[in-house]
Amino acid sequence: MSRRPSRPVRLAACALAAGALLTTAACSDGAGGSGAARDAGAGTASPAGRAPAAQPTGSPSTGPALTESGAKAALLTEGDLEGDWNQVQDADKWRDQLLVGEVDVSDFLTAKTDASDCQELLDGLYGEKLLGEPSGPSAVTGFEQGDSRLLDQVADYDRAGLDDRLEWMASLPQKCDQFTATDSGGEKRTVQVTEASVPDVGDAREGLRVTVQGTSDGSPATLSLDVAVVRVGASALAVTGGGLDGDQADAVEQGVRQGTDRLKTVLDGGTPSPQPTPMT
Repeated sequence: MSRRPSRPVRLAACALAAGALLTTAACSDGAGGSGAARDAGAGTASPAGRAPAAQPTGSPSTGPALTESGAKAALLTEGDLEGDWNQVQDADKWRDQLLVGEVDVSDFLTAKTDASDCQELLDGLYGEKLLGEPSGPSAVTGFEQGDSRLLDQVADYDRAGLDDRLEWMASLPQKCDQFTATDSGGEKRTVQVTEASVPDVGDAREGLRVTVQGTSDGSPATLSLDVAVVRVGASALAVTGGGLDGDQADAVEQGVRQGTDRLKTVLDGGTPSPQPTPMT
């Protein structure tokens, strides 16, 4: 995954959230799959062709409030992940240059307004703000394994705005199936967005897989990102994983399962165990 010129090419992560790197046909109804954002507690979808505002709408949140210490405690640890993932300290500064580009509006002849949604997707992944600005406490951490990255974001949001963002994510595989983005140097990148399954955890969930074909250090490169978002009450976790060596779907799934368990424990007033919950 390409990075700022001062850093070697390494994998980026999503969010997300969430920020975030990395992410699908329209929202489907199966349990455990992408599209479960449309549960009994989900909000009304935003009008077609217009992404919901990233800023909180100001409507009251329901359920236990997330605290600063709770957000940090809900973050994944190295023990929650299989493999040789190493936690890093600068995950909030991760950026991937392959995600930088202006969406070509000519790819959207029948729905030019969809181009703004696709632009917002790229910008949200690059800036790790896929879910917009939190309305309350937030925390982020990241892990590296070779040239792969995994980004974990936990935050409190306005409930209605969060449901809108999940509905917006569910619309992206249809709106942004495949399009072209051009960077400041004129290089064109081909971006594809598909639906990604998410474990049946939390109150609502949505997943995307995003691939970007371009060049890195002058050589052809494909960035693959899996993005999974899970809502628990008015809080959410966003896990983004991937890189130039291929996707990290298994690691993202594991992170979502363990991360949701940790977030639920925190919101219930408990302290997550230092030992990960056994996978079932």
